[in-house]
Amino acid sequence: MKPSEFKKRRKQLMQRIGQGNIALISSASMRTRNRDVSYPFRQDSDFYYLTGFNEPDAMAVFIPGREQGEYILFCREFDEKKALWEGAHAGLNGATGDYGADDAFPIDDLDDILPGMLENKSRVYYPMGRNSDLDHSLLDWINHIKSHARSGAVAPGELFSLDNILHDMRLFKSPEEIKLMRRAAEVSAAGHIKAMQTCKAGLYEYQIEGELLHHFMQNGLRYTAYPSIVAGGKNACVLHYTDNTDKLKNGDLLLIDAGAECEHYAADITRTFPVSGRFSEPQKLLYQLVLDAQYAALEQVKPGQPWLAPHEAAVEVLTRGLVDLGLLKGKIKKLIKDEKYKAFYMHRTGHWLGMDVHDVGDYKIDQEWRILEPGMVLTVEPGLYIPTHCKQVDEKWRGIGIRIEDDVLVTAQGHEILSSGAPKTIAEIEAIMQAS
Repeated sequence: MKPSEFKKRRKQLMQRIGQGNIALISSASMRTRNRDVSYPFRQDSDFYYLTGFNEPDAMAVFIPGREQGEYILFCREFDEKKALWEGAHAGLNGATGDYGADDAFPIDDLDDILPGMLENKSRVYYPMGRNSDLDHSLLDWINHIKSHARSGAVAPGELFSLDNILHDMRLFKSPEEIKLMRRAAEVSAAGHIKAMQTCKAGLYEYQIEGELLHHFMQNGLRYTAYPSIVAGGKNACVLHYTDNTDKLKNGDLLLIDAGAECEHYAADITRTFPVSGRFSEPQKLLYQLVLDAQYAALEQVKPGQPWLAPHEAAVEVLTRGLVDLGLLKGKIKKLIKDEKYKAFYMHRTGHWLGMDVHDVGDYKIDQEWRILEPGMVLTVEPGLYIPTHCKQVDEKWRGIGIRIEDDVLVTAQGHEILSSGAPKTIAEIEAIMQAS
């Protein structure tokens, strides 16, 4: 992403903060996996959104109107020995020369320098409660300033959550962000096609997962946005199944919920298809019902609609269909009011999508569901899950889990399905699998 994109975000943030105030945000830290081994580093989404700086042990400070520079970055100094063992890192010169900081200081000097920056500021904006070290440090810095009150130092009087401002900014995607999300969705959709073409009885779930990961990496996207769900048969009724260890069987469906990450932006796609390449009649009936529910939900994704509208549309179609198929009995409105559908459909129809797979942004404002606006990206993912132990339904339905999920951008005209490259009609899926 271009440096100008990050600069634009910082400018917008400081306009919202206002002069006389200050904002702080720290980077993610390295996490130990086991002895002498760390997990791959993934930058904190909020920190990266504002800085583009992809290193641990850093702190970004924003001071609107500061004469010496409004954006200050505390980071690791350049270390030749560390560069030899671990690779290049920015150092102070890189922080200003490559990442747009107006000023840079060693992270080891944070306790000495930052209290002076906090002096005489009215408000401090920071991610309250998300980093206990920062919470404690901030209180220590404020108490340090208060201890010098006799010399004229004034400590900030108010602490505000930075999330309220920053997460509202992140909810609306810029053209640059949409470009990355479109790329993540395109590669992920092609990965799902590869999984369909590879799938056959006797393979293990993890082998299909391997095909997905191979496709993502071969197309330049090294990391998934979340652990992939590759769930055959009854495993698909476990919503967050990630063991991916069972053998695939003819007669079962395979549910895959997987998406790649492109420069910190996530795709999140789910497709369900028959291991044998052809749906059985009960599978076909339930699958078409879920697909019809998704179509109904997608019709509600447009500016001016409340966030809950797609979910309500999906619930109505699913409930009516479950009655028609004999899995539920009663009047549609009463079943919906009493949430009887939750025996088979227990989650919402979507969530915000962006730098995090369950992205930031309020779903309600003043207790009212948020209105959809252009630039928002959400998933639309109805499903049905009939556990094997569900004795109140006919045996032919048991052990079937189905979810269909797409990534959807709200546009001025309506919506764009970013993940449209992943086939989802019964005819399309069977044609792909029969041809492989």
